Amino acid sequence: MKTAKRYNAAEIVVDRNIANGFGDKVGFQDNERSLTYSELQTATNQVANILTDIGLRREARVALLLLDTVDYPSVFWGAIRAGIVPVCLNTLLTTEQYLYTLNDCRAQALIISAPLLPVLEPFLKELPHLRRVIVSGESDDHPILASLMKEAGTSFETADTHPDETAFWLYSSGSTGAPKGVCHAHTSPAYVAETYGKHVLGIRHEDICFSAAKIFFAYGLGASMAIPMSVGATTVLLPERPTAQSILDMLNRHNPTLFFGVPTLYAAMLSDDACKPENSSNALRLCISAGEGLPKDVGQSWQNRMGVPILDGIGSTEMLHVFLSNRPDDIRYGTSGREFEGYKLRLVDENGTDLHDNELGELLVSGGSSGNGYWNQRAKSRATFAGEWTHTGDKYIRDKEGYYHYCGRTDDMFKVSGRWVSPFEVEQAIISHSAVIEAAVVAHEDEAGLVKPKAFVVLVDPNNTNHLLEELKDHVKDAIGVWKYPRWVEAVTELPKTATGKIQRFRLRSSK
Repeated sequence: MKTAKRYNAAEIVVDRNIANGFGDKVGFQDNERSLTYSELQTATNQVANILTDIGLRREARVALLLLDTVDYPSVFWGAIRAGIVPVCLNTLLTTEQYLYTLNDCRAQALIISAPLLPVLEPFLKELPHLRRVIVSGESDDHPILASLMKEAGTSFETADTHPDETAFWLYSSGSTGAPKGVCHAHTSPAYVAETYGKHVLGIRHEDICFSAAKIFFAYGLGASMAIPMSVGATTVLLPERPTAQSILDMLNRHNPTLFFGVPTLYAAMLSDDACKPENSSNALRLCISAGEGLPKDVGQSWQNRMGVPILDGIGSTEMLHVFLSNRPDDIRYGTSGREFEGYKLRLVDENGTDLHDNELGELLVSGGSSGNGYWNQRAKSRATFAGEWTHTGDKYIRDKEGYYHYCGRTDDMFKVSGRWVSPFEVEQAIISHSAVIEAAVVAHEDEAGLVKPKAFVVLVDPNNTNHLLEELKDHVKDAIGVWKYPRWVEAVTELPKTATGKIQRFRLRSSK
């Protein structure tokens, strides 16, 4: 009988850097500590010993509710080294949402940053599968990770895992409802690095990477770990929630060469007077955007002001990272770019029929980083992971030159007078007005029961609504056409978003 092929992601992603002579290179730096690649390898061995010593066995789940510090890569890759499955949890959820995800994944252990513990502490006994809680930081009531690591063995025999075996879970962001646990294989991180990291970013050993997107987010996991670790690059980590000022501070202090942000953050930074090249990194060669479509005006304004382009692309939790993108020598703002090596794309109609150029359809993607499915959601798995192809739920138009134009989520699209309206297109038109920071557009019924666009806007000056809201309607008419303009414009202080920065339009629809 033929033995199954061995493949453990920790050996490939962590140990390879020591074999390549990068052991003394700093791999991760947070506000207080740094880890060389050799120190990281030792830390993963210690974590593997800790988890197995408390009784976790191969394929058991350990939940990670961690801020972005050097403990994150140690724990994540340490669990994978032991064949134990880390489940990355969003650090900005409510108690109710944590109870849902922890019960859903049946985590037997929880490793949690001390500042996040109060959200869950009173309810830990309500989790029937949870056996141990370990705290990153200080705690009087639970074992402390740093203390356990001092006592743990520094060598560990890496689990003999299979390439198709589930290595880790990520939960979808919940932009359209309850999050779903996506199971990813051991080979997926290296696949992302080899395709997007190599062919699009041209990742280099000398690069310093900084991601505003957190590691629990698929985009952040690739930006902070999978991609830089593939070449022995350095990652700087920000534990706190990103703001325009904290991002500028990190850029100025660490001088990263690659910065990974989201459209909302780029727009917020552009509205800050301190956002200038002299307050940023003097080594920055590329900025990257994903999570949602980057408005054309935001991309152009950033490049004009900061002198560095933004590569806009799209990825998903289901595909682990970016699978469609602009490239450094091929940037067209207002599009998600073109297909690149490692992924195949299709546009289909409601019946699954392939569409031609300039026709609106759902984007399907095929590539080696696709998830193994959703945990305990068979029907949704079948609908999304359809053989070789993964349904993204995103509506696109591909032009004759092969550039993909984002139109919105399938659930967000609506018809006005029998013609499709892309909320994203209307939002781009609104944001191009100098008085607007952000905008979200949803379908709304008028008194006759007919569907028309309604816009929610965040203004540069919240007190300046006199005549401005009506002016924005005319602005959209002039930019993209009379029938697409929002019949109602409402000023708000902020838009509802997931922790990863995606606008939750379903909440705006339900608030009408």
